[in-house]
Amino acid sequence: MSQFGPKSRAWFDRFFPERQIYHRSGGMVRYVSLSPGKQALLALGAVGLAGWSIYTSVDWVVDNLQSSNRNTEVERLEAKYQRWLAEARAQSEAAQAQLAERSEAFERITADFERRHEVLRGLMEMAGGSNLTAGARTIERDGARLLMRASIDEAEPRASRALAAAEPELVQAVSFRQRMDNLEAEQVTALAELEDRVVERSEQVRGVLRVTGVSVQRLVGAAADEEMGGPLVPRDLVSYLRETGMDTAYARRVSQVAARVAESRRLQAVAEAAPLAEPVAVVHRQTSGYGPRVDPFTGTPDFHSGLDLAAFERAPVVATSPGTVSFAGVKSGYGYVVEIDHGHGFRTRYGHLRDIQVSRGERVAIGQRIGSMGSTGRSTGTHLHYEVWFRGRTVDPINFLRAGRYVHEQG
Repeated sequence: MSQFGPKSRAWFDRFFPERQIYHRSGGMVRYVSLSPGKQALLALGAVGLAGWSIYTSVDWVVDNLQSSNRNTEVERLEAKYQRWLAEARAQSEAAQAQLAERSEAFERITADFERRHEVLRGLMEMAGGSNLTAGARTIERDGARLLMRASIDEAEPRASRALAAAEPELVQAVSFRQRMDNLEAEQVTALAELEDRVVERSEQVRGVLRVTGVSVQRLVGAAADEEMGGPLVPRDLVSYLRETGMDTAYARRVSQVAARVAESRRLQAVAEAAPLAEPVAVVHRQTSGYGPRVDPFTGTPDFHSGLDLAAFERAPVVATSPGTVSFAGVKSGYGYVVEIDHGHGFRTRYGHLRDIQVSRGERVAIGQRIGSMGSTGRSTGTHLHYEVWFRGRTVDPINFLRAGRYVHEQG
């Protein structure tokens, strides 16, 4: 301790005086003497131990605080990630819902377009099928043809003219809805073209039928009495289109065109059933007309219900329109006679035949030979007595032959 100054020495001695610790055990007293140096060492050790305890306590508190802060930050980040995940899920669900909605809208639009296309196709088939779109439709009559122009210029489905003229990049930029609108516009245009062609065809047929001298209204009325249903086009078309979700304006437009097509079909059926062809398949001449005349046997005025056509014996007599043989045999005054029912109110009768080459109930085609020219029955010479009947009454056959010649000239 000699190195300390007097004051330090006094301070040290005051705080660390020499001490003796007594201990009694078994009747004996013992003591331990603690010098100032030992006391100082013990004090220093106590201070060090206290310092270490304080240090470890502070370090533990700091570590706990840091760990708590880290946990709080982790929880905050986890909450943030959970929000992001929830937002992502919500966006995904919204995208899926939007995709489902667009898919449903696409299916609705596609189904609507398919229904419209199906109705349009049904109308075209009802109006004449593939022949209508091929360029020209004709009625063949043993060489004579009734020309029927097409209702649609092209047989193949047409692409939108506006899209076809556009650049490829522009075509790709056009939305699905716009393309569907263009296709719907094409359908409307096709309906208009179909209607125009059908009306034109109907007028052509009307012109031919007027030549027969029979009222077109009566002719069409006879055809309307028969079943005229069309493929894929229901009778109550507007109700059908409404039930399938078609818009009313388009349904009405289709109904109008369907009415035109139905009328054209009736006229077509009448024209095909009308006996417009020549009943003698070789060169012949007319010897007596239809109407009042002097009877060659009695010499008195009489009404001649047919047309007399003369050629040579055994000249071929043919059917003037397709039909079914309703009578084949002998009839008073007519000799050997054949009668054919052509439908739509038309019947034809072929009298004074030399022989008959068909039988009752047989289906005959136009121009098919049914017998040979002769002079059986009440006849003054070899000829054919030819009658045309409509709705139970005779009409002038010459008008039907003129109509057939007109058809031939037009063809």
